[in-house]
Amino acid sequence: MYDIIIVGGGPAGLTASIYALRAKKSVLLIERYAPGGQVAQTGKIENYPGFKSIDGMDLASLMFDQATSLGLETVFSDVLDYDLLGKIKKVKTYDGEFEAKTVILALGAVARQLDVENEKKFIGRGVSYCATCDGNFFKNKDVAVVGGGNTSFEDCLYLSDIVNKIYLIHRRDEFRGDRHTLEKLYKLEQEDKIEFILNSTVKALNGKDKLESIVVENKLNKTNREIVVDGLFVAIGRRPDTSLLQDRLNLDENGYIITDENMKTNIDGVYAIGDVRKKRLRQIVTACSDGALASVDIIDYIAKNF
Repeated sequence: MYDIIIVGGGPAGLTASIYALRAKKSVLLIERYAPGGQVAQTGKIENYPGFKSIDGMDLASLMFDQATSLGLETVFSDVLDYDLLGKIKKVKTYDGEFEAKTVILALGAVARQLDVENEKKFIGRGVSYCATCDGNFFKNKDVAVVGGGNTSFEDCLYLSDIVNKIYLIHRRDEFRGDRHTLEKLYKLEQEDKIEFILNSTVKALNGKDKLESIVVENKLNKTNREIVVDGLFVAIGRRPDTSLLQDRLNLDENGYIITDENMKTNIDGVYAIGDVRKKRLRQIVTACSDGALASVDIIDYIAKNF
């Protein structure tokens, strides 16, 4: 049995493990794919203190290596179910059931889809939700990016060194992402590398065996425009991965876990950190802060209850 099971290996989970391991607590990290979460799928990161610029995969590797050097144990598997109500918590995975005195949920969030016909058909055949994962498949080709926030901006900057041209499609007339990054996109616009298509939504995905074009509708005048592209990158936000927790934890109307300032949920010994938690700002630095706060409170919780 472990002191802490952490479900999710992004910056929040890795920071929590580092703080707990330094306090001589036993920690098991359960991660579905690879350590790093969304950070590992991000290109250049320029807003994390201490690094003027660092590749997301490199930052994730540094965090994971630090935790591993302190004795972190890791299981790479999907979680099938939770038993969180008892004093001893249980997490069931494909690799078996694990027990701990406390559980930290660092589940992150998954990409939202457009819900357009043929979207699922063309996943991996032109439609992608991760530019840094799939961008190299579209070298010297024309692509579209959908979104108006920082993720879409970062996708465009990453793709600009790979593809021929980018169409950035946003449903509103103004972007909501970081102004500093947007200025970089304006420079790309002057070079005819990117075209902004505002007040518009994607209405159709066309193609036989792969994506060949998209149809974009202008919301103001209801006109349609067909754009020939080989790739479509969807960056319209994410939703929390809390499907297994609907009837167990207090969630907000969007499915994010509600916690107090110490990351406690409504169940004793269960904490939530990072993007899965209800909060105003979801950044690497705030995820790390969540992880540190949760571990410090857990250390006190274990001392009082075990």
